[in-house]
Amino acid sequence: MRFKFSMSPLSAMLRSQKRLSRSLQKAMPKFRLPEAPKVAKPRAPRSVLVQVNAFGSNPGRLRMMEYVPPVRREPQTLVVVLHGCLQTAEDYHRGSGWSRLARDKGLVLLYPEQTQANNRNLCFNWFRPSMVARDRGELMSIRQMIEHSVERHGINRDRIFIQGLSAGGAMANAMMVTYPALFAAGQVVGGLPFGAARDAMGALSVMKSGSRRSRQEWGDLARSVGSAEDGAMPAVSIWQGGADRVVSPLNAEALLAQWLDLYGLDEASGSREVRAEGTSLIWRDAIGKVLVEYRLLDGLDHGLPVIARHANQMRQPYMLEGAIGAPQQFFEIFIRPRKATAKRTAISSPRSKRRSGQS
Repeated sequence: MRFKFSMSPLSAMLRSQKRLSRSLQKAMPKFRLPEAPKVAKPRAPRSVLVQVNAFGSNPGRLRMMEYVPPVRREPQTLVVVLHGCLQTAEDYHRGSGWSRLARDKGLVLLYPEQTQANNRNLCFNWFRPSMVARDRGELMSIRQMIEHSVERHGINRDRIFIQGLSAGGAMANAMMVTYPALFAAGQVVGGLPFGAARDAMGALSVMKSGSRRSRQEWGDLARSVGSAEDGAMPAVSIWQGGADRVVSPLNAEALLAQWLDLYGLDEASGSREVRAEGTSLIWRDAIGKVLVEYRLLDGLDHGLPVIARHANQMRQPYMLEGAIGAPQQFFEIFIRPRKATAKRTAISSPRSKRRSGQS
């Protein structure tokens, strides 16, 4: 005989509560207690480039890439950086050392970037007259980018600098020659003088063998397109590898001749300095400010001298590691503000005075 036991009062009550609970859950919306906010782990700042659109009419069809540091410092400073052939803005940014400099020193970086639609090797077209004519082509695109950055970030007008490597160096020089009052200083590494070539074939020939012109002829080419306001011109730093197999050192000599003629400086008035990495020739004004600097680095092939990094970091093309870095030297000598030279002074050479009718 089987017996059936009736449910105890306690079990009946528990089951009744469960049924009631399920009914209430179906009938009412679910509410969740607020969770304690998660504390984000501190992350190291990343030097990421951002593309900027709608900066102007962009007749040269270039891309505008930009880096703005987390903390900017006074005076607000802009450095325009032009990459070489077979490079991108991101390659140059990561490999050159500019990313760390900008983050540590509070610099805004502007990277005009070439496209394969313009040049399959990603070279700036410094040799095409239509691309380097005043207010036209790639030159005008870069000028528009600069104006956009100046307005957007409140850059001091006397704190605009430019650096370029190889084809980027030739384009940086074209910018300084065409808009000499726009820049406080510029650095050209493995570059060429303005007017050295007028087409691709001529460019290849000049890169290999240089171009034979007199100092005044180089200066006249620059004066034909430039418009120095009140004689204002940028200080210029020219870097050249003594073992460069892509751009002959003869081009750096021509570049030097172009700027010495623009400044009206005597070749013999420069001071010579012998350093561990090579020989430097420097021309200064009356208060000791560097106007023109020429550095010939012993044994350096074609590329940008950068400070050697840790072995586990990725190497970039045309970044030549050693004990000296061109960006760091450019910052220390020309960009770092100093009390005596924080304000830019206009330099009027004897030649520019004659052109303006002054005596």
